[in-house]
Amino acid sequence: MTDDNHKQAEADRPPQETVSFTFNRMTVARFRETFPNARWSDRLQAWTVPGKTARKRIERWLATEADRRAPYDEERGRDAFEFEPILSPYLQVFDSGFRIRTPFSRTVVDELRQVPFARWNGDDKVWEIPFASYDDLQHCWETIEEAAKRSEPEERRKRAEARRGTEEEAKAKRRTTERRKRRLPVSSDDLPPLGRPVATAAYGIVVITDVSGEIVDPEQVAEHHPAATEEHVWAGWRPSILDELVHTWPARSEPGEYERLRGWWNPTLDELREARRAAKSRERRKSESAGTARRGDDALSD
Repeated sequence: MTDDNHKQAEADRPPQETVSFTFNRMTVARFRETFPNARWSDRLQAWTVPGKTARKRIERWLATEADRRAPYDEERGRDAFEFEPILSPYLQVFDSGFRIRTPFSRTVVDELRQVPFARWNGDDKVWEIPFASYDDLQHCWETIEEAAKRSEPEERRKRAEARRGTEEEAKAKRRTTERRKRRLPVSSDDLPPLGRPVATAAYGIVVITDVSGEIVDPEQVAEHHPAATEEHVWAGWRPSILDELVHTWPARSEPGEYERLRGWWNPTLDELREARRAAKSRERRKSESAGTARRGDDALSD
């Protein structure tokens, strides 16, 4: 298959999402009834569900399954909480479980995603976890609370003050300056495709906009791009948007040494998931900011 045909085949593949859950014959039967087009992937060890709205449908199904959990599981979780409660300002109890609100922390998000039936409530900006998942929440709570404390504004300020005037601060500033240039060294013998999301070591998943042909000076950029050589040229990039990420088909395998040395590779499923979540957050913040601005304009016009 030629490169053009391969690209077209990738473009023609429908978007899909994955979901995994503890095996249970009845649960699988309900899942297959709800998602008749779902397929099990041995490589991913997960079910794949096609469709642009697959993630929303999966979340609704997970919520329904959480409600189906046997009353015994819920009672056991309630009893466990009463016997050994988590006492923390970040956790509140409500009718059907727990609500967790913390300053943003990637560690907190990653840990909570491992808790069965944990759900993000975007309206109230809290994580909601049923009583039945209390044991799982307990196992990772120490990590969650430590990460939340480190993310408090005052703690961030203290760390920033401690870094002031140090080499660490200078390095961070140089890194920010380099990122603002929106450039990436890529192998001149194997250039990345333009206009399509690719994964990079320095900036995650980005879209290459152009290749200038300017040769990279390895000594000048060694701090930020240690793999760059005199065989690399500069390419311009921009952040990828959600629609592009949704329509990007994941690579079948992890990138090898060659892909990393050339400066780019086709993103893996895990990389795409992370990038999609970040893109969704960016678009949600933009939407909220636009809504606030519109309400302000309406108030002024009144």
